[in-house]
Amino acid sequence: MKALRELAKQFIKDEKGLETVEYAIIAGLIVVGTIGLIASIGGWVYTKFNQLDQGLAANP
Repeated sequence: MKALRELAKQFIKDEKGLETVEYAIIAGLIVVGTIGLIASIGGWVYTKFNQLDQGLAANP
């Protein structure tokens, strides 16, 4: 029982890999934010290029 208690204490104190998990979470949030930004800007860019194309076609 004492060995199990010591193992639990070591597990709680062990922070190896914690930074890796934190960086992975941050990277994931950045990726999700970037995808959301590109998706929202993508429609606006498409509309602007479409308007430009129609304007050029109307005035050759």
